Amino acid sequence: MRPRPRPPIQGRGIFNGTGLIVVGLAATLVALIFPVWSYEDRSGTGVDVLNAETVATRYGPLSGPDRDFVTKVRLAGLWELPAGRQAQAKGTTEAVRTAGRHLVEGHAFLDERVRTVAAQLGLALPNDPTDQQRDWLGTLDAAQGEDFDREFANILRLAHGRVFSLVAQVRAGTQNALVRDLADDANTTVLDHIKVLEATGYVDFAGLARDLAAGSTPPVTRSPAPPGPVADPGAVVPLAPSPDPSYPLPPAATGPPRQTAPDPSALASTLASGPRPDEGERTVTYPRPRVRIVNKA
Repeated sequence: MRPRPRPPIQGRGIFNGTGLIVVGLAATLVALIFPVWSYEDRSGTGVDVLNAETVATRYGPLSGPDRDFVTKVRLAGLWELPAGRQAQAKGTTEAVRTAGRHLVEGHAFLDERVRTVAAQLGLALPNDPTDQQRDWLGTLDAAQGEDFDREFANILRLAHGRVFSLVAQVRAGTQNALVRDLADDANTTVLDHIKVLEATGYVDFAGLARDLAAGSTPPVTRSPAPPGPVADPGAVVPLAPSPDPSYPLPPAATGPPRQTAPDPSALASTLASGPRPDEGERTVTYPRPRVRIVNKA
Protein backbone atom coordinates (compact mmCIF):
# COMPACT_ATOMS: atom_id res chain seq x y z
CA MET A 1 0.00 0.00 0.00
CA ARG A 2 1.45 3.31 -1.08
CA PRO A 3 1.82 6.14 1.50
CA ARG A 4 -0.40 9.11 0.92
CA PRO A 5 1.43 12.32 -0.23
CA ARG A 6 1.75 14.93 2.48
CA PRO A 7 -0.13 18.20 1.85
CA PRO A 8 1.92 21.44 1.59
CA ILE A 9 2.86 22.92 4.95
CA GLN A 10 1.52 26.40 5.52
CA GLY A 11 4.11 29.15 6.11
CA ARG A 12 6.86 27.83 3.78
CA GLY A 13 5.99 30.04 0.84
CA ILE A 14 9.33 31.84 1.05
CA PHE A 15 11.02 28.70 -0.23
CA ASN A 16 8.97 28.45 -3.38
CA GLY A 17 10.13 29.94 -6.70
CA THR A 18 8.55 33.38 -6.22
CA GLY A 19 9.92 33.68 -2.71
CA LEU A 20 13.47 32.92 -3.82
CA ILE A 21 13.27 35.54 -6.57
CA VAL A 22 12.07 38.19 -4.10
CA VAL A 23 14.84 37.34 -1.63
CA GLY A 24 17.46 37.46 -4.38
CA LEU A 25 16.31 40.87 -5.61
CA ALA A 26 16.29 42.27 -2.07
CA ALA A 27 19.83 40.99 -1.40
CA THR A 28 21.07 42.54 -4.65
CA LEU A 29 19.52 45.90 -3.77
CA VAL A 30 21.15 45.87 -0.32
CA ALA A 31 24.52 44.96 -1.85
CA LEU A 32 24.29 47.92 -4.23
CA ILE A 33 23.18 50.48 -1.65
CA PHE A 34 25.37 49.55 1.32
CA PRO A 35 28.82 50.33 -0.17
CA VAL A 36 27.67 53.80 -1.30
CA TRP A 37 26.05 54.55 2.05
CA SER A 38 28.99 53.23 4.08
CA TYR A 39 31.55 55.22 2.03
CA GLU A 40 29.69 58.52 2.18
CA ASP A 41 28.93 58.13 5.87
CA ARG A 42 32.46 57.13 6.83
CA SER A 43 34.61 59.90 8.32
CA GLY A 44 38.02 60.59 6.83
CA THR A 45 37.09 60.39 3.14
CA GLY A 46 36.53 62.84 0.33
CA VAL A 47 35.41 66.29 1.35
CA ASP A 48 35.89 65.54 5.07
CA VAL A 49 39.62 64.97 4.53
CA LEU A 50 39.96 68.11 2.40
CA ASN A 51 38.15 70.23 5.00
CA ALA A 52 40.18 68.80 7.87
CA GLU A 53 43.47 69.68 6.17
CA THR A 54 42.46 73.16 4.96
CA VAL A 55 43.47 76.29 6.85
CA ALA A 56 42.47 79.91 6.27
CA THR A 57 44.97 82.44 4.89
CA ARG A 58 44.64 85.99 3.61
CA TYR A 59 45.14 84.62 0.06
CA GLY A 60 42.32 82.07 0.32
CA PRO A 61 41.91 78.61 1.89
CA LEU A 62 45.14 76.56 1.87
CA SER A 63 44.55 72.81 1.60
CA GLY A 64 46.78 69.84 2.35
CA PRO A 65 47.32 69.19 -1.38
CA ASP A 66 48.28 72.88 -1.80
CA ARG A 67 50.96 72.60 0.88
CA ASP A 68 52.18 69.32 -0.55
CA PHE A 69 52.47 70.93 -3.99
CA VAL A 70 54.55 73.85 -2.66
CA THR A 71 56.93 71.35 -1.03
CA LYS A 72 57.19 69.30 -4.24
CA VAL A 73 58.10 72.36 -6.30
CA ARG A 74 60.99 73.04 -3.92
CA LEU A 75 62.08 69.38 -3.93
CA ALA A 76 62.07 69.25 -7.73
CA GLY A 77 64.57 72.09 -7.90
CA LEU A 78 66.84 70.51 -5.29
CA TRP A 79 67.76 67.68 -7.68
CA GLU A 80 66.77 68.81 -11.17
CA LEU A 81 68.87 71.96 -11.05
CA PRO A 82 72.06 69.94 -10.18
CA ALA A 83 71.09 67.43 -12.88
CA GLY A 84 70.88 70.29 -15.35
CA ARG A 85 74.34 71.47 -14.36
CA GLN A 86 75.68 67.97 -14.97
CA ALA A 87 74.13 68.01 -18.45
CA GLN A 88 75.79 71.33 -19.19
CA ALA A 89 79.17 69.93 -18.18
CA LYS A 90 78.91 66.29 -19.37
CA GLY A 91 76.47 66.35 -22.28
CA THR A 92 78.03 65.17 -25.53
CA THR A 93 75.62 67.08 -27.80
CA GLU A 94 74.44 70.65 -27.94
CA ALA A 95 70.83 69.48 -27.53
CA VAL A 96 71.64 67.79 -24.21
CA ARG A 97 73.61 70.78 -22.97
CA THR A 98 70.74 73.07 -23.97
CA ALA A 99 68.29 70.89 -22.07
CA GLY A 100 70.57 71.18 -19.05
CA ARG A 101 70.53 74.96 -19.33
CA HIS A 102 66.73 74.97 -19.48
CA LEU A 103 66.58 72.91 -16.27
CA VAL A 104 69.04 75.18 -14.45
CA GLU A 105 67.33 78.42 -15.46
CA GLY A 106 63.80 77.08 -15.14
CA HIS A 107 64.29 75.73 -11.63
CA ALA A 108 66.21 78.79 -10.52
CA PHE A 109 63.16 80.80 -11.53
CA LEU A 110 60.71 78.40 -9.85
CA ASP A 111 62.83 78.27 -6.70
CA GLU A 112 62.65 82.03 -6.36
CA ARG A 113 58.90 81.85 -6.85
CA VAL A 114 58.31 79.01 -4.38
CA ARG A 115 60.46 80.62 -1.68
CA THR A 116 58.44 83.83 -2.02
CA VAL A 117 55.12 81.96 -1.87
CA ALA A 118 56.21 79.84 1.10
CA ALA A 119 57.31 82.94 3.01
CA GLN A 120 53.97 84.65 2.39
CA LEU A 121 52.06 81.56 3.51
CA GLY A 122 54.35 80.81 6.47
CA LEU A 123 55.34 77.35 5.16
CA ALA A 124 58.65 75.63 5.91
CA LEU A 125 60.55 74.22 2.92
CA PRO A 126 63.13 71.41 2.71
CA ASN A 127 66.78 72.13 1.93
CA ASP A 128 67.75 68.58 0.89
CA PRO A 129 66.46 66.24 -1.84
CA THR A 130 64.71 62.97 -1.04
CA ASP A 131 66.45 59.57 -1.05
CA GLN A 132 64.99 58.73 -4.46
CA GLN A 133 66.19 62.03 -5.88
CA ARG A 134 69.68 61.36 -4.51
CA ASP A 135 69.60 57.96 -6.23
CA TRP A 136 68.77 59.61 -9.55
CA LEU A 137 71.63 62.07 -9.13
CA GLY A 138 73.92 59.16 -8.27
CA THR A 139 72.96 57.40 -11.49
CA LEU A 140 73.81 60.54 -13.47
CA ASP A 141 77.09 60.96 -11.57
CA ALA A 142 78.20 57.47 -12.61
CA ALA A 143 77.16 57.72 -16.27
CA GLN A 144 79.53 59.03 -18.93
CA GLY A 145 79.38 59.86 -22.62
CA GLU A 146 76.29 58.86 -24.56
CA ASP A 147 75.12 56.73 -21.62
CA PHE A 148 74.88 59.94 -19.60
CA ASP A 149 72.90 61.66 -22.37
CA ARG A 150 70.42 58.77 -22.50
CA GLU A 151 70.05 58.43 -18.71
CA PHE A 152 69.65 62.19 -18.30
CA ALA A 153 66.94 62.48 -20.96
CA ASN A 154 64.91 59.48 -19.78
CA ILE A 155 65.15 59.97 -15.99
CA LEU A 156 64.25 63.66 -16.22
CA ARG A 157 61.52 63.08 -18.81
CA LEU A 158 59.89 60.43 -16.60
CA ALA A 159 60.03 62.69 -13.53
CA HIS A 160 58.53 65.63 -15.42
CA GLY A 161 55.78 63.46 -16.89
CA ARG A 162 54.73 62.34 -13.42
CA VAL A 163 54.63 65.83 -11.97
CA PHE A 164 52.81 67.33 -14.97
CA SER A 165 49.45 65.82 -13.99
CA LEU A 166 49.99 66.82 -10.35
CA VAL A 167 50.43 70.46 -11.37
CA ALA A 168 47.21 70.29 -13.39
CA GLN A 169 45.30 68.71 -10.48
CA VAL A 170 46.41 71.40 -8.03
CA ARG A 171 45.77 74.20 -10.53
CA ALA A 172 42.25 72.91 -11.17
CA GLY A 173 41.22 72.60 -7.53
CA THR A 174 43.15 75.10 -5.41
CA GLN A 175 41.28 77.92 -3.66
CA ASN A 176 44.47 79.82 -2.84
CA ALA A 177 45.54 82.68 -5.11
CA LEU A 178 49.28 82.28 -4.47
CA VAL A 179 49.21 78.53 -5.11
CA ARG A 180 47.19 79.11 -8.28
CA ASP A 181 49.81 81.53 -9.66
CA LEU A 182 52.64 79.18 -8.66
CA ALA A 183 50.90 76.31 -10.46
CA ASP A 184 50.67 78.45 -13.60
CA ASP A 185 54.42 79.09 -13.53
CA ALA A 186 55.17 75.44 -12.74
CA ASN A 187 52.99 74.29 -15.63
CA THR A 188 54.85 76.55 -18.09
CA THR A 189 58.25 75.44 -16.79
CA VAL A 190 57.50 71.70 -16.68
CA LEU A 191 56.04 71.70 -20.20
CA ASP A 192 59.11 73.55 -21.51
CA HIS A 193 61.39 70.98 -19.84
CA ILE A 194 59.39 68.09 -21.30
CA LYS A 195 59.77 69.54 -24.80
CA VAL A 196 63.47 70.30 -24.51
CA LEU A 197 64.22 66.83 -23.10
CA GLU A 198 62.34 65.25 -26.00
CA ALA A 199 64.33 67.48 -28.38
CA THR A 200 67.53 65.64 -27.36
CA GLY A 201 66.33 62.63 -29.35
CA TYR A 202 67.19 60.21 -26.55
CA VAL A 203 63.76 59.76 -24.95
CA ASP A 204 62.52 56.15 -25.13
CA PHE A 205 58.79 56.77 -25.51
CA ALA A 206 57.83 53.09 -25.35
CA GLY A 207 59.74 52.62 -22.10
CA LEU A 208 58.36 55.90 -20.81
CA ALA A 209 54.78 54.77 -21.41
CA ARG A 210 55.44 51.48 -19.60
CA ASP A 211 57.05 53.22 -16.62
CA LEU A 212 54.24 55.74 -16.30
CA ALA A 213 51.61 53.00 -16.54
CA ALA A 214 53.40 50.80 -13.99
CA GLY A 215 54.02 53.54 -11.46
CA SER A 216 50.97 55.68 -12.26
CA THR A 217 50.82 59.27 -11.10
CA PRO A 218 51.87 59.71 -7.47
CA PRO A 219 48.80 60.74 -5.43
CA VAL A 220 48.71 64.02 -3.59
CA THR A 221 49.86 63.31 -0.04
CA ARG A 222 46.88 63.34 2.35
CA SER A 223 48.02 61.37 5.38
CA PRO A 224 49.62 62.68 7.41
CA ALA A 225 48.72 66.18 6.35
CA PRO A 226 51.62 68.45 5.36
CA PRO A 227 52.50 71.02 8.02
CA GLY A 228 50.46 74.19 8.05
CA PRO A 229 51.58 77.81 8.31
CA VAL A 230 53.92 78.64 11.18
CA ALA A 231 55.11 81.89 12.68
CA ASP A 232 58.78 81.16 11.84
CA PRO A 233 59.13 78.71 8.91
CA GLY A 234 62.94 78.87 9.07
CA ALA A 235 65.61 79.78 6.54
CA VAL A 236 65.41 78.44 3.00
CA VAL A 237 68.65 78.35 1.00
CA PRO A 238 68.29 79.76 -2.55
CA LEU A 239 69.30 77.32 -5.27
CA ALA A 240 70.84 79.88 -7.63
CA PRO A 241 70.72 83.58 -8.56
CA SER A 242 67.82 84.82 -10.65
CA PRO A 243 68.19 83.52 -14.21
CA ASP A 244 68.15 85.26 -17.57
CA PRO A 245 64.40 85.36 -18.29
CA SER A 246 64.62 84.04 -21.87
CA TYR A 247 66.62 81.61 -23.98
CA PRO A 248 66.18 79.70 -27.26
CA LEU A 249 64.44 76.34 -27.47
CA PRO A 250 66.02 74.02 -30.09
CA PRO A 251 63.89 72.33 -32.77
CA ALA A 252 62.49 68.88 -32.01
CA ALA A 253 64.62 65.88 -32.99
CA THR A 254 63.33 62.70 -34.61
CA GLY A 255 66.15 60.49 -33.33
CA PRO A 256 69.36 60.48 -31.28
CA PRO A 257 71.91 63.00 -32.60
CA ARG A 258 75.00 61.51 -34.22
CA GLN A 259 77.43 64.06 -32.80
CA THR A 260 79.49 62.37 -30.06
CA ALA A 261 81.54 65.31 -28.80
CA PRO A 262 81.16 69.09 -28.80
CA ASP A 263 83.01 71.00 -31.52
CA PRO A 264 84.33 74.25 -29.94
CA SER A 265 85.09 75.92 -33.28
CA ALA A 266 81.67 75.11 -34.72
CA LEU A 267 79.96 76.30 -31.54
CA ALA A 268 81.87 79.58 -31.59
CA SER A 269 80.93 80.10 -35.24
CA THR A 270 77.27 79.40 -34.51
CA LEU A 271 77.20 81.81 -31.58
CA ALA A 272 78.85 84.51 -33.68
CA SER A 273 76.52 84.15 -36.67
CA GLY A 274 73.28 83.59 -34.73
CA PRO A 275 70.52 81.10 -35.53
CA ARG A 276 69.74 80.16 -39.12
CA PRO A 277 66.24 80.99 -40.42
CA ASP A 278 65.55 77.30 -41.14
CA GLU A 279 66.23 76.16 -37.59
CA GLY A 280 62.73 77.01 -36.42
CA GLU A 281 64.06 78.51 -33.21
CA ARG A 282 61.58 79.50 -30.56
CA THR A 283 62.00 81.55 -27.44
CA VAL A 284 60.62 80.67 -24.03
CA THR A 285 60.15 83.61 -21.69
CA TYR A 286 59.67 83.12 -17.98
CA PRO A 287 57.52 85.78 -16.30
CA ARG A 288 59.01 87.88 -13.59
CA PRO A 289 58.11 86.80 -10.06
CA ARG A 290 54.77 88.18 -8.97
CA VAL A 291 53.66 89.25 -5.56
CA ARG A 292 49.93 89.45 -5.02
CA ILE A 293 48.67 91.32 -1.98
CA VAL A 294 45.09 90.73 -0.99
CA ASN A 295 43.65 92.94 1.67
CA LYS A 296 40.61 91.52 3.33
CA ALA A 297 38.55 93.29 5.89
